[in-house]
Amino acid sequence: MTQPFQLPDFYVPYPARLNPHLEDARVHTKQWARALGMLEGSGVWEESDLDSHDYALLCAYTHPDCDSEALSLVTDWYVWVFFFDDHFLEMYKRSQDRDGAKDYLDKLAAFMPMDLADGFPEPTNPVEAGLADLWRRTVPAMSADWRERFSESTRNLLNESMWELANINIGRVANPLEYIEMRRKVGGAPWSAGLIEYVSAEIPARVAHSRPLGVLRDAFSDAVHIRNDIFSYQREVADEGELSNAILVLETFLGCSTQEAAEASNDLLTSRLQQFEQTALGELPQLFADHAMDPAEIAAVLAYAKGLQDWQSGGHEWHMVSSRYMNKEARATAPITLPFLPSGLGTTALDLGSVFNRRSMDMRRRSFTHVPFEKTGPSVIPDIHMPHPLRLSPHLAHAREASVAWSRRMGLLDPQPGDPGSAIWTEAKLRGYDFAVCSAGIDPDATSEELALSACWLTWGTYGDDYYPVVFAQGRNLSAAKAATARLVAMIPVDHAEQAAPVTAMERALGDLWVRTSAGMSTEQRTEFRATLVSMLESWVWEVDNQIQNRIPDPVDYAEMRRRTFGSHLTMYLCRLGHQGRGVPEEIYASGTIRSLENAVADAACLINDIFSYQKEVEVEGEVHNYILVTRNFFDIGYAEALHICHSLMTQRTEEFEHIVANQLPLLYDDWKLDAQARDALDAYVGELKDWHAGILNWHQKIARYRPQDLHALPDALSTGVLDSAFGMAASRISLPA
Repeated sequence: MTQPFQLPDFYVPYPARLNPHLEDARVHTKQWARALGMLEGSGVWEESDLDSHDYALLCAYTHPDCDSEALSLVTDWYVWVFFFDDHFLEMYKRSQDRDGAKDYLDKLAAFMPMDLADGFPEPTNPVEAGLADLWRRTVPAMSADWRERFSESTRNLLNESMWELANINIGRVANPLEYIEMRRKVGGAPWSAGLIEYVSAEIPARVAHSRPLGVLRDAFSDAVHIRNDIFSYQREVADEGELSNAILVLETFLGCSTQEAAEASNDLLTSRLQQFEQTALGELPQLFADHAMDPAEIAAVLAYAKGLQDWQSGGHEWHMVSSRYMNKEARATAPITLPFLPSGLGTTALDLGSVFNRRSMDMRRRSFTHVPFEKTGPSVIPDIHMPHPLRLSPHLAHAREASVAWSRRMGLLDPQPGDPGSAIWTEAKLRGYDFAVCSAGIDPDATSEELALSACWLTWGTYGDDYYPVVFAQGRNLSAAKAATARLVAMIPVDHAEQAAPVTAMERALGDLWVRTSAGMSTEQRTEFRATLVSMLESWVWEVDNQIQNRIPDPVDYAEMRRRTFGSHLTMYLCRLGHQGRGVPEEIYASGTIRSLENAVADAACLINDIFSYQKEVEVEGEVHNYILVTRNFFDIGYAEALHICHSLMTQRTEEFEHIVANQLPLLYDDWKLDAQARDALDAYVGELKDWHAGILNWHQKIARYRPQDLHALPDALSTGVLDSAFGMAASRISLPA
């Protein structure tokens, strides 16, 4: 069969190495698979299938340094997961049997008990039997924290297969951000990262959920999945009818040829690998210092990072030789050697041919060579798809005056002694921003006091987001930004009695809002609420770091951090707070369906802001954090083309939100057997997200902030600030708890 495209030149700077225990693993895993019923008679594989796929070779390439016993165990895990994938295809994807698939997946969770003493159910098929055996052999060597994390990634891998099945049922191809989010779950690379901990070193629990380790895992996962999609496009798309494939997603979204989509997919793969390198070299040292990690903990994290790197290179090499994939015209990745370069132990990890690949070099160069304050001209505002009707609160006038008066009392409108960076706002400027208009749209049903509190949150969030770039990015002082953030975190303790005394107006205002908003929350609610605030504050430090480096972010990292800088997690938590206790299990809010719903509408709102604020941010403020600029940089295209892509993405994220509401929420309700009260509560939550979306667009359209005449009136202190992202702090439902 003719290949549908020419394989691109891959960025593989670290050549693969082969574990010497390969043959041991091959012999062992064939015996294991046969004993578990995965071969003859399974209806899925014959012995020839296992031989040709050669999962032992995959594991020998991806885990080159472990001993024979560990390699055999890990190989068994991969045989199991690939058998599951093919078994699920034959049993449920081809027949599109959703009910049978859900029952099948639900039963698998019981084969991963946290305590082995709890035992296992009686297996009824090779997938269940294999999972029980592997869990029994693996978890004794690992901590309870690892067991929880690995069990979660395994459940994601299994359960999100339902998302793939649902899309196949309706012939739906995901948008790019949806693809990235869901591919991590169904693709299995986060699950692979858990096995890397087993082989290399378990990461310390206290930093397991930190941004640097999360980015390493996610960048690793995305690169693994995109590479797999490139090699498996022919088999998955042509033979299996698969829709969750990076090339198909970009082919559909961009309206381009398969070859062009393959090149764009490879560029995204390269960008994610470069993000991995940036994080490992730039953020891990900061993590070690911030958490005062001891040498053993640092060694464990570095061993884990090296394990991710080994897996990346080994996985590529396996795709080059496995009969499972399209690789007949693949270009060799053997490292280039030169006589003046060192040789011997420790020098095999450098492939000059890949490092100096022109395309990958151009991508890295563009990310660091943007010239700030470039002339852009006025922002072009296209027609924006808004299916949600706008409703406005009758308490707008009260909220407007109350929030301005509060700002004056807190000191946000006056220069603070010893803090020249605080001279960033005047009352006239604040009134021009008119955050109460945003509050009136996003929370039209709020009481007078609730609406005023919402407007105060918007005011504080934007003040803080203005302050950070003026004081810390312009001053190139990351340490000061981190110290200021620590002070702000001290203003939001779970126990109000532990709140620090404020020193600055920003601290005083946050402390006031924190006590007023969280006074009636339970300890658990206050802890969750605090986590959303800390996430936003830390994202401001991330922006400062990028500004200091003059680095345009990787597109995936930008999209995911934009939700934080926008205050989306904070917003979503506050707007669902009023519905807790109405029969909605907390697990519902943590489900993939609700997270996807929230991310879709958050991204649509972030894109609204970046489209309106493009001239303000790029030309006037010298900013590098804008969707259009990030898109321009990634594709190396002009403003008009990038605007078109961003507008399409914004529209498709809004359409995805509507798709989830219409098609996936009813299934979630049925799956959880929710009663009428719980369904009404979730329907009301969806309604508030719609209000939030419509209110944000209305605010952008109504206030004097983004027009050229507004920008020319900005004082010098504001010309280096970032003024927009924190409007996303707006709460669809900031309630004063009873």
